[in-house]
Amino acid sequence: MLHQFLVTIKKPFIKLVPVPKPECIIGAGKVIEIFMLCQRYNIARPLIVTDPMVHKLGLLDSMLESLSSANVEYTLYDGVKPDPDYDIVRQGVAQYRNSQSDGIIAFGGGSALDCAKAIGASVKTNKDISRLPGLLKVHRKLMPIIAIPTTAGTGSECTVAAVVSDKQNQTKRSITDPFLVPKVAVLDPEVMLGLPSQITAETGIDALTHAIESYLSLYSNEYTQRLSINSIELIFKHLRDCVFQGNKLKDREQMALASYQAGLAFTRTYIGYVHAIAHQLGAFYHIPHGRANAIVLTHILRFYASRNSHKLLDLSKRLGHDGSEPLIKSIEDLLEQIEIPKQVEELEKEDIPKIAALAIKEAFGEYPVPEVMTIKDCEQILERIAKP
Repeated sequence: MLHQFLVTIKKPFIKLVPVPKPECIIGAGKVIEIFMLCQRYNIARPLIVTDPMVHKLGLLDSMLESLSSANVEYTLYDGVKPDPDYDIVRQGVAQYRNSQSDGIIAFGGGSALDCAKAIGASVKTNKDISRLPGLLKVHRKLMPIIAIPTTAGTGSECTVAAVVSDKQNQTKRSITDPFLVPKVAVLDPEVMLGLPSQITAETGIDALTHAIESYLSLYSNEYTQRLSINSIELIFKHLRDCVFQGNKLKDREQMALASYQAGLAFTRTYIGYVHAIAHQLGAFYHIPHGRANAIVLTHILRFYASRNSHKLLDLSKRLGHDGSEPLIKSIEDLLEQIEIPKQVEELEKEDIPKIAALAIKEAFGEYPVPEVMTIKDCEQILERIAKP
């Protein structure tokens, strides 16, 4: 089929593109040492990119105090909203330039980290953000970016992509370039302690989706598969306690590590139909990305199972299951235990054909999925997750 042919001919070229790995610093209280990272990477005037809620909750306070004590002249941009659009990135670019910043500290969830990377790309290329979505359009070294995730889910602290929203066309666009990978990823479980249980659950399943789609990718290899397996095992072991006993530093730290490892994996292998559909649900109805992935995930896996996917069978075996169905059932049990909804309440039946067409278009020739889905297949899945 044409989809698989296009994916296959790209595989040798994908292997030739080196993907850098950020320095990873993990441990409770590490955010107060950010000033030392600024010194190491010659950042004298960082722009701190975050969102209003992170600022309001005081999660930044200890880091800001340590920066001030070290006489680091930072500028704070806390205008990031969920699914940041072009205008939010443009405002951050203007603030970076006006403050004569020379580096970026990205502090927050996936939206803040993606926005920070997009700001860096726009500044360094001197191009409006609307011209950067696509593959390898940055092609130049960015200023140093220090990424501090406050959720364990997106893996944006170590990926080659930044997702931004095009509000005018009601789509999400991805900027993909190895130069977007941050210099440093700081995994500090203390900044995740106050995360609400619902966000903990949804972002945790986002990480699980990354690990699974990476393993199933036709671009996966033994290195990425090991990362995926380890990430999946950590998520099954620690996510429930993070959701219901979120004050345990060890569980938070292990989930942060799981998200990071899943990010290292999927940034080298790409994603699949779960994300293709979730992106449309986010663009149409502003469904949180992790929730959309969580609702769609097992439906896509059952589609693969119906096609006797060897990749899915191999994943199931390596996780200790006898066949695909026990693995899918274990995921469904986890989703139920952490109270993930089964339907997208906002999904309108009349939108299904358009959403399905856009999802298949996004994946076509780009996502190295183990089995190919038609628009009709996608419509049937959307019908199952729509409200009765």
